[in-house]
Amino acid sequence: MPATPALQTFKNLIGIKFQLYNSLFTSLPFHRIEKTGILVSMLLLNCEEGYKKKKSPSEIIDEFFVQQTNLKTEQEKIDMLFRFVQYIERQVVLFDALEDAAFKEVNDMGGTGTLKHLALEVGQKHTEEKLIQNLNDFSIQLVLTAHPTQFYRGAVLGIIHDLSSAINGNNENEIYTYLQQLGRTPFFQHEKPTPFDEAVSLVWYLENIFYKAAGKINSFIKTSFPDAPNGKPIIKMGFWPGGDRDGNPFVNALTTLQVAKALNRSIVKCYYKDVRNLKRRLTFKGVDVAIATLEKQLHSNLYDADARMLSVADIIKTLTNIRHQLVYEHSSLFVSLVEDLINKIELFGLHFATLDIRQDSGVHTKLIETIVSKTNLLPKNYTQLSTPEKVKALISVNEKIDLSVITDPIQKDVIESIQSIKEIHQLSGEAGCNRYIISHNESALNVIEVFGLFLLSGWEKEEINVDIVPLFEMIEDLQNAEAVMKELYENKVYSEHLKRRGNKQTIMLGFSDGTKDGGYLMANWSIFKAKQALTAISKQYEIDVVFFDGRGGPPARGGGKTHQFYASMGNDISRKEIQLTIQGQTVSSNFGTVDSAQFNIEQLLNAGLGNNTLKEESKPTLKNEEEELLQLLSEISYHAYKSLKEHPYFLEYLIHASPLRFYAETNIGSRPTKRGSGKKLELTDLRAIPFVGAWSQLKQNVTGYYGVGTALRELEKQGKFAQLQSLYKNSLFFKTMIDNCEMAMQKCFFPATAFLGEHKIYGEVWHRLFSEYELTKLYLQRLTGSTELMKDYPVEHLSIQMRERIVLPLVTIQQYALTQIRKAEEKVFQSPQQNSYEKLIMRCSFGIINAGRNSA
Repeated sequence: MPATPALQTFKNLIGIKFQLYNSLFTSLPFHRIEKTGILVSMLLLNCEEGYKKKKSPSEIIDEFFVQQTNLKTEQEKIDMLFRFVQYIERQVVLFDALEDAAFKEVNDMGGTGTLKHLALEVGQKHTEEKLIQNLNDFSIQLVLTAHPTQFYRGAVLGIIHDLSSAINGNNENEIYTYLQQLGRTPFFQHEKPTPFDEAVSLVWYLENIFYKAAGKINSFIKTSFPDAPNGKPIIKMGFWPGGDRDGNPFVNALTTLQVAKALNRSIVKCYYKDVRNLKRRLTFKGVDVAIATLEKQLHSNLYDADARMLSVADIIKTLTNIRHQLVYEHSSLFVSLVEDLINKIELFGLHFATLDIRQDSGVHTKLIETIVSKTNLLPKNYTQLSTPEKVKALISVNEKIDLSVITDPIQKDVIESIQSIKEIHQLSGEAGCNRYIISHNESALNVIEVFGLFLLSGWEKEEINVDIVPLFEMIEDLQNAEAVMKELYENKVYSEHLKRRGNKQTIMLGFSDGTKDGGYLMANWSIFKAKQALTAISKQYEIDVVFFDGRGGPPARGGGKTHQFYASMGNDISRKEIQLTIQGQTVSSNFGTVDSAQFNIEQLLNAGLGNNTLKEESKPTLKNEEEELLQLLSEISYHAYKSLKEHPYFLEYLIHASPLRFYAETNIGSRPTKRGSGKKLELTDLRAIPFVGAWSQLKQNVTGYYGVGTALRELEKQGKFAQLQSLYKNSLFFKTMIDNCEMAMQKCFFPATAFLGEHKIYGEVWHRLFSEYELTKLYLQRLTGSTELMKDYPVEHLSIQMRERIVLPLVTIQQYALTQIRKAEEKVFQSPQQNSYEKLIMRCSFGIINAGRNSA
């Protein structure tokens, strides 16, 4: 892999420093830590040598105990393995902190993909007017979700933040102190967080990261492009904790209101702090009184329930007057500080982040059936009506339901949550909560059901200032999405609703369930084709369609090189806005510091603005013959993946080989790991996050590559491989799909599970997975012309390599513990140590997932 300045910087600031600071662990004043550190290093070497000799995890661990220790009892051995896990967990934290600290040095904050680079290109191409026009139309929305892929407790995240700062300042005393703190801080969360706990955790990022990073970006845009529009936020934040109740019975209307109030209080607190800091600078006659008055009013809004709440207009008016005085009476001294605060207020208003409500379409359908059976608000023969007749009945509702007739708590919550939106609007304005998302949306009727439920909840048609957002996830639903939206656009009542919403329709597309359903290539291709068709049908009906992408951390869930996907879009895909979810791990790994958040937000802004501003002529994303090629590739890949899913032991293999059945015990999220209440685990009920996460802990990442090799080989047989190579070189869209596939494969390590290849039942599945991995690797090397995966990303390649090496003992320990449990189960008796082994499996999960940074 070619050496680059960034790669050398990474080696110096992260690779070498990791070895240096890692050695400090052994000098910490903790019981037996020096010996633990030495033994962990020896175990790592044993793992590397053992896997080269095709040994199993159990053989490696057993051999280690014999050769390196004098331990006799099983419990003593388990205790030592727990100490190893605790030590390695902290090594991962140290590596995270080092990467965060070196972010500005490793990444060029003014290079390709940044706004500084965009401004330079715009100046060179003289497209300033076009950019200003696009700034008026374009925005990005980052929606923080509570999906359980964040394995660090809040206390540990705080240590990472402080440790990074100490490393940046080369403060050895602080570093040593924080390492001591890290050694004494528990990583395991003994109780599941409540939905409100999850919200509070993410509000920390809003206050300490996004508030600062987005404010800096907005100020840069205003300074660099003085004609940029005022008052229109180019960066918006969204929020799901407390609003997303799909499959989470612990979220209710009370939670939603609590979170909305917490968001409002949080942003007012941010303004209050900034105004206090301004007060220290604005000591001049005239402005001193104005800023002191504003400080007092904000303080009252925070702590006096009877105080008149300031509006956004009130705050901006005061600050605008202060700015005017500074310019004309005080030589513009400190005027930039005032402008920076105004820019933040324009972005965040009084809501901070827009709270989305989400529920499953099946819940709405059952609620309506309940209303039919218990009231006269809908026709008694509603369930026997045709779809058009049901639609007509729902849009004709003119009475509010009596909530007392609804006894099911989840059904009652639907009505209460819809009613709570009005209260949120009074508190934070419309931006506080203005979307209702429908999971598993399969039809136009699913959307009209929600519209009808708004009417049944007491809303008048003309006052529904909420966007109803269908979420298409499964492959079949994605393929039917165009017909669904056409039916909605042709419905007169819904069309009138869209007119009141500015003729804009937001449509959400889910990568996670799409990949679980159809495999990596087919999911990405189906979403692309759905966007293409939805853009065309919306344009036909003069509707501005906005796509909201439900993306997770790993490539298998829509993560990876996300900004490159957006940069690759042509004029056949609506691109006025970029909206996407930021889930779990991705929040801390990509947006964990102000620098990394600024960099990654700018990458998205550059992808959208650059795409709309710098291209001389707008073209479709792909040519017709290129689409035909990718369609064929995706179909072949889909059939290979579908065949794997239909293997009678596919899910049983995953349960047998991975920690999937213990996932719920990790206490990282409030939401259950599966839908439905059945005891038996079915693939359809299993959520995408534990499904993908289990494969990542197995180091097999099936959902990120399976079927790709088979499809590439088949197209070679058809004489089309040269066309694929040309497409890889010329299409950023296809290249990004392949790049992300390579990232998923780089995190695979089949030697750790090679022993399963000998299993009398599951051996066939393991060999099938491994064969496809090897086939995909072979054909990707031929496609890209490289002998290594991720050749274009040397820094990330090395980062993954180092992280995977750190956690190799954890992967080995986890498989060892799983094997011990299976042995006990096969003998049909309860081992005295079974509970300890289960805990060991869960603890290993933390380090493995955290080290991956986007593994779940």
